[in-house]
Amino acid sequence: MISNMIDPVSRKGMTEKLPARVRETIEAQQDESEILIGWVQLAVVSAFGVLYILAPKTFSEDVAFAPVPWALSVYLLFTVVRLLLAHARRLPHWFVYTSIIVDMSLLLGLIWSFHIQYEQPASFYLKVPTLLYVFIFISLRALRFEVRYVLLSGLAAAFGWLCMVWYVISVDPNDPMITKDYVQYMTSNSVLLGAEFDKVISILMVTLILAAAIARGRNLLIRSVAEGVAARDLSKFVPTEVVKQVTSSEHGIRAGDGEVREATILFTDLEGFTAISESLTPVQLITTLNEYFAAVTEPIERNGGVINQFQGDAILATFNLPERLENHAARAIKAALEIQTILADKRFGDGIALRARVGINTGIVVGGLVGTGERLGYTVHGDEVNLAARLEQLNKEYETQIVVSARTRELAADEALRFEQMGETKVRGRKAPVTIYTVREA
Repeated sequence: MISNMIDPVSRKGMTEKLPARVRETIEAQQDESEILIGWVQLAVVSAFGVLYILAPKTFSEDVAFAPVPWALSVYLLFTVVRLLLAHARRLPHWFVYTSIIVDMSLLLGLIWSFHIQYEQPASFYLKVPTLLYVFIFISLRALRFEVRYVLLSGLAAAFGWLCMVWYVISVDPNDPMITKDYVQYMTSNSVLLGAEFDKVISILMVTLILAAAIARGRNLLIRSVAEGVAARDLSKFVPTEVVKQVTSSEHGIRAGDGEVREATILFTDLEGFTAISESLTPVQLITTLNEYFAAVTEPIERNGGVINQFQGDAILATFNLPERLENHAARAIKAALEIQTILADKRFGDGIALRARVGINTGIVVGGLVGTGERLGYTVHGDEVNLAARLEQLNKEYETQIVVSARTRELAADEALRFEQMGETKVRGRKAPVTIYTVREA
């Protein structure tokens, strides 16, 4: 059990299996934890100082050396230096190990100094409640989610307390002050070894319990970070809204998951790009396309649209699916108008001017996951999607840049847009003629 608990993720083999970006994310979280640990330690030493200032002093004023203020000052200085290094992200592992030992040494040293400060036998410091701060220091290491630091902190505290007990019973060989009478122990400076061993056992038990919890929590942290990174990577292939739905789903994702809703479909394609691509090298072609996609995607997403597919030089985007969106028809039209404005002013690749034709249609579609159990993709289906693609192609016939359907015009009629009816036309795949419009800003 102990071997399985000692920080499995910190082992070299398992760490190397993690992608670099996952390790970097975990390390960033640990850096934040060290900053938090530093601030908590600063609060603790500040509380020590305030309590010391407010507490009545029982030692005589002719004492030449008062160790408590010196111990607190050294501890405060060390804590501030450590906090500055944590903020600067310059805390190497060896320094963290050293910090744990120094933390415990300074705390136990502070406790040890009480018998000198208050002119009492050494056994006096075994009764002070300041020992409880040991548990705070051990639990602080849990913030980093690394078992090794918790174990080191607990072992250092247990060993340190044993050393302090040994000092008490050995400092005066003629009077070890050991008793077996509990009442005498509670009412005098006598030492009850059983009580001191109970303290050590308590320190070790709390350490082991925390270590077991941290080992389990660490695995969950790794899994959470890995899934978060995977979700960010996944959002590059499927819409971000779909990623959110998948990660928050109460059951595993499967083919067929989706929803039916009225949505506005925007389909855009480059004009004459086949001829342009023939004059470009493969590298120039992909560079030009990526610049074009980046320029066109921005107004689509800014107006609430979701890119579903890149098909060659074409883009399929939806408004109101998978995420609900008010005024989705008008927003799709605004995105199309902004695309035309961008393309009129911008050049791509080696100074290439591009023109895009846009078809927009609104209707009932289904959006969901399609594929097999092992490989899925998100897309939208329905005759209304096909109609948007057909409307895009009609731009060539009518010498326009944007063609919208009657339903899209109906939903966007109250917006500051000027529609021009181009009549009715037969569309491949539909028996009834379709009324079409082009649109400009009013």
